[in-house]
Amino acid sequence: MPKHDYSIDVDDKTCAKAMGKELHISPKDSQEICREIKGMYLEDAQNYLKSVVEKKESIPYKRHDKKRAHRKGAGKDSGAYPVKAARKILEVLENVEANAEYKGLVVEKLRIIHASAKKGMTFPGIQPRAFGRASPSDTPTTNVEIVVKGE
Repeated sequence: MPKHDYSIDVDDKTCAKAMGKELHISPKDSQEICREIKGMYLEDAQNYLKSVVEKKESIPYKRHDKKRAHRKGAGKDSGAYPVKAARKILEVLENVEANAEYKGLVVEKLRIIHASAKKGMTFPGIQPRAFGRASPSDTPTTNVEIVVKGE
């Protein structure tokens, strides 16, 4: 059986997993989103991320909050609307929902027990400049893993 390198070992009969590898989104934004949705029910997390994409609710930034303005709904923390990262993580949530349905789990009772985002590999890039100079413009990627458990 192939190993998928998840950070957590769970019971395969009551849990479903999904992973997004090398997603072209910010690792910092992804970490904040994963921290916020961990512990939520799956449908609540999907609705929350859809409202972030529509810029109706913000993600409170607790760790990577330097030079960020406060947003309505973020409480005393600074916040932002990471639309691109929210869309990609929403796709991973849809994948884990499909995996849970395939296993026969009840979708309404699924709770996110593990959500993590780690920095993936960085694609090097060079932007040519005047007089033969070049400035590096590396593109970061992120690995996102989500595990849900039926109650």
